[in-house]
Amino acid sequence: MSKFFEHLGKWVVKLRWLVVLIWIIGTFASIKFLPSLGSVVTNDNRAFLGNNAPSIVAANLASKFGNTNNSTVIIAAQTSAPALTASDKAAFASLLTAVTHDPTVISAKVAGVSPDQRAIQAQVISSTSPFADTGLTALVTTIRSTIKSASLPSDLSVHTAGQTAITVDANKGNAGGPGKAQNYSIILILVILLLVFRALLAPFITLLPAVFVVLAGGPLVAEASKLGFTVSFVTQLLFIILIIGAGTDYGLFLVFRVREELRRGLNPKDAVARALEKVGESITFSSLTVIAALLSLVTASFGFYKGLGWPLAIGVGLMLLAGLTLLPAILSILGRAVFWPTSTREGTGKVGLWGRIAGRVVTKPYATLVLGVVIFGSLALASFGNSPSGFASTSTAPAGSDSYYGGQILSKEFPSASFNPTQVVMQFNGPVWSNLSEIANIQNDLTSQSSFKEVFGPFNVGSQHLTPAELTSLYQKLGNPNALPPIEAPGTGVSPVLYQAYRSEFQFISSDGTTVVFETLLNAGDAASTSALQAIPTVRTQVTQVADKYMVPRFGVTGQAPAAYDISHFSSSDLKKIVPVVVLIIGLLLALVLRSLVAPLYLMISVILSYLAALGADVIVFIFFKGDNGLNFVLPFLLFLFLLALGEDYNILVMTRIREEAHHRGLKSAVKTALNATGSTVTSAGLVLAASFAVLALAQLGNAQVEEIGFGLALGILMDTFLVRTLLVPSVVVILDKWNWWPSKLFKEHHTDSEAAAWEREQEMVGR
Repeated sequence: MSKFFEHLGKWVVKLRWLVVLIWIIGTFASIKFLPSLGSVVTNDNRAFLGNNAPSIVAANLASKFGNTNNSTVIIAAQTSAPALTASDKAAFASLLTAVTHDPTVISAKVAGVSPDQRAIQAQVISSTSPFADTGLTALVTTIRSTIKSASLPSDLSVHTAGQTAITVDANKGNAGGPGKAQNYSIILILVILLLVFRALLAPFITLLPAVFVVLAGGPLVAEASKLGFTVSFVTQLLFIILIIGAGTDYGLFLVFRVREELRRGLNPKDAVARALEKVGESITFSSLTVIAALLSLVTASFGFYKGLGWPLAIGVGLMLLAGLTLLPAILSILGRAVFWPTSTREGTGKVGLWGRIAGRVVTKPYATLVLGVVIFGSLALASFGNSPSGFASTSTAPAGSDSYYGGQILSKEFPSASFNPTQVVMQFNGPVWSNLSEIANIQNDLTSQSSFKEVFGPFNVGSQHLTPAELTSLYQKLGNPNALPPIEAPGTGVSPVLYQAYRSEFQFISSDGTTVVFETLLNAGDAASTSALQAIPTVRTQVTQVADKYMVPRFGVTGQAPAAYDISHFSSSDLKKIVPVVVLIIGLLLALVLRSLVAPLYLMISVILSYLAALGADVIVFIFFKGDNGLNFVLPFLLFLFLLALGEDYNILVMTRIREEAHHRGLKSAVKTALNATGSTVTSAGLVLAASFAVLALAQLGNAQVEEIGFGLALGILMDTFLVRTLLVPSVVVILDKWNWWPSKLFKEHHTDSEAAAWEREQEMVGR
């Protein structure tokens, strides 16, 4: 394979101007003619659940209250007067009529009047998908514009509320996240690289290919998403951070080697070709390990992971191409100017910090290994203190937003309303209007279950508490509540309060009468909390007992907490399924690049130990010290994925260099030389990647989900880089000696340090 990279290096240097021109044209065309990555992003985690998830099955049962692909927006109005007047209600009804002029709005119905008669709320049902971020923003913006332009009494305050409006307002804060993460990452990486290279151009040149890939790759991924995978907001952020971080890593592999070859006396063009010949294989296999790990995600049950796999794999594939073509071309064009004002004259290299550290490691490998295993093993034990945390869509409106004020109206005037109820759905074989006493018994039995703090259904609507007989009588007088107008007609013989309460039954009994929804508040807490997530198995068990008692044919539990539990469950299941596949694939790639069956074994063990230790450190930081109830459900998965894949990047760089040096010197000497040459590369690359993930968190302060992922990954990468790759792995290499290379030719041709020293003395004598 080295012959391939030797020829590639020569051709890239020869055609350097053409290579750069092709990348410029391709990037411009991608931006100009393809959609942006942000235009295909989906923010609701529930969009990634499969149709077999229990919460989705239950949601489908409730589809008779509106298609599950429809969205609901609540409009809440409150008067400053003692009570709503007839003109207030008429104006509110006119507002709802105006709202229906939006072609996506299916219906806009009054859902109830508050017990003190000072507030009124309505449900607006739209055909806009609840997972279409652009469509939801347009819907809520249109409703708010309609409210603003409506002729409303001066005493009437009207706002949007509910989960859809909250999500739109929360996403406004996220909108600048990718741009901020990208800009901050670039600035921080440039600062780190300036300190590493102590040169003016080298940092910019190292980073430039990654910038090309981010600009060209985003639109390519957006276009590829039409093939069927879903892209989340976290995926969009990780795409930028991973490409900038990993791309800079690959750039460091090459740029450091070019500088090394220049200091050995080669001219710039030959130095670039030689560097690509030597590290091209390392860069290729490093990126292949990441791509293989990412593509394994397509087997996941959880769509969020599938949505991570393809976009990030496409990005890393493009980064590999840029690292093997664009960066060498630019380096060969600029030559020694890249490293100015540092010297690249022959013989200017010297033993650095990592060369000195390697000297200590090779003399005391057992002590280094034992100390490392004790520290990392202790941290790994802490990982068992983790439990998945709630994560789902934002349930609290941003302060000062329209949904915030709408939520205040609901919480004050509609105490029985819940922003985010957990719904129990029961579907019967026929209409329930003829047997409401059984439905009342079901509601009473649900209320008596320990999981529920309150249960709202057909018999407690707003401030009214109805008996089965009263509800039957209202049905006989007024007919189907779904067909009633928002303002009661004269002569019905029903009070206005009772009329509005009965009309609100459309929230609990479907238009065909076969499906009943009970809205519940959980004793475990808010539906977005970790405690609510953990309570769902008990909730489902108790609902099943009630349903079985009354022989309900179809039933389920849906809402944010059930969806969160299902996502956590599928996530954990995927982790157990995908981890062995990733380990096997990366182990095979390591065996190929190192020509060894022994080295991949301890390298994989080192990454797994590093993963568990990093997870334990995150548990200590976020659970023990910060006080979180658990780690975000996706953090353990991403931590494993990135530490395994990117950790092997550094393994490959270090081990291939040790192998290269071991061909003509003793192993201890080879380890010293290799670590002296690659130690700065690995630690610089680790700093860059960790800084990138830390910036991801800083750019999204206030978004607990992204904060935890960013800081958690940064902590894990720093531990892996500064301790495992540069200390523990070299100590194992020294201990195993020639067995590192079994069964390759190097195992048989292995030189002891004394033999290598004699050979070097002989070469010196020949030279004299």
